[in-house]
Amino acid sequence: MYAKIYDTHIVPDYSNADGLNRYPQDLLAEYRQSMEEGLDVERYKGLFESVAALPPGDIKSRMSDLLFELVIGAGMQSEYAYNEPSTLEEIENLCSAHEFACQMPDAQTLKNKLLGAWTGRACGCLLGKPVEGIRSDELIPLLKETDNYPMHRYLLSTDMTSEVCAHYKFMLRGKPYADTVDGMPVDDDTNYVVLAQKIIDDCGRDFESDDVAMAWMKYQSVYAYFTAERIAFVNFMNCIEPPASAMYKNVCREWIGAQIRGDYFGYINPGKPKEAARMAYTDARISHVKNGIYGEMFAAAMIACAAVTDSIEDIIMGGLAQIPYTSRLYEAVMKITDAYKTGKTVEDCFCMIHEAYDEHTDHGWCHTIPNAMIVTAALLYGEGDFGKSICTAVGMAFDTDCNGATVGSVLGMRNGIDGIDEYWKAPVNGKIHTSVFGVGTVDIEQAVVRTTEHIEE
Repeated sequence: MYAKIYDTHIVPDYSNADGLNRYPQDLLAEYRQSMEEGLDVERYKGLFESVAALPPGDIKSRMSDLLFELVIGAGMQSEYAYNEPSTLEEIENLCSAHEFACQMPDAQTLKNKLLGAWTGRACGCLLGKPVEGIRSDELIPLLKETDNYPMHRYLLSTDMTSEVCAHYKFMLRGKPYADTVDGMPVDDDTNYVVLAQKIIDDCGRDFESDDVAMAWMKYQSVYAYFTAERIAFVNFMNCIEPPASAMYKNVCREWIGAQIRGDYFGYINPGKPKEAARMAYTDARISHVKNGIYGEMFAAAMIACAAVTDSIEDIIMGGLAQIPYTSRLYEAVMKITDAYKTGKTVEDCFCMIHEAYDEHTDHGWCHTIPNAMIVTAALLYGEGDFGKSICTAVGMAFDTDCNGATVGSVLGMRNGIDGIDEYWKAPVNGKIHTSVFGVGTVDIEQAVVRTTEHIEE
């Protein structure tokens, strides 16, 4: 007789899913997400709450699978106010036009703008990175206590004395402060710009969504991705291909992850917001739907516009022109622009955003829409000043490093490298550290050379 080697009843350990199987733990976020996007699931609210209350385990996992089947098969609410498709043709059919005077820069000016965009993204990201995850009820007191309110400078390690740190639940020690770094530290917000450049290198400007999925698996560990991206990565590994990878058990499908990935497509399409948005769409649809996709299209198109106009209004409206005017994102951004035009203060906008989205929930904190509203407010109320703009973005809380990075990228492109004060550039020191396999540290000037080549291809 041979000894029995394997147990015939193998049960997964759900206590250490580490974001790789988060669906059973995020059922209440799924319910809210489904309701917000207009799915007819309200009658199942009690069921979602009951299953969410179960302890982790096989029963909860199997019941969450059934809830996903309800979500995927749900129709739309009969009186839903928005029309939010996830296919490019349908999106383009719902876009409004925005014409504005464009001035295509000469080669040297464009190089300076690209240097500004790459560097500005790194500076804005570095500004927000030490406080990524903090909520405004701690961020504002922290800024006040360190004589940095309204925010006007980098947070420093010397600010974080034992006395200061003792006042906050948020972990402030050991973060990458501007006075402790040499170059932009590894961060997903900057990794994605480098990764997009690799995708264009490997696949050209006509890359497909499958190319993006393959590049993700080729060039980074699953742990370099977060929220919707990590879920999509697991889906790729399980042979669930785009665009299904964006929806399958993905409660983060309208979160900010795609909005932080579109910058490079703006960089290589100066003055061509539609083309920038098309590339952003191809990238976004592997992990996001609806407003999650629109966020990346909006950001990429704004950067493309920023290469050819100084008008902040035209940059924003040029970006909005590439997403459906029937969407929640369009409506939310217009609320910010209207508030600005009617004389509302930046504090008014802060309150408006925080009233609409709860930063104390992961869903509210990380959703595309409130963060896009913050980006818009920072661009408008920053009035073209690089430092003021990125500080406004970070000072509003929510996803601080993401919003600082996007605003820094837009303003960096608009103003050029000479429009970024040396104070902001010094800690970045012309380089970006990455976790992209085979890349390591990127020299920004060399990255700009390759960016220029991609424009000309």
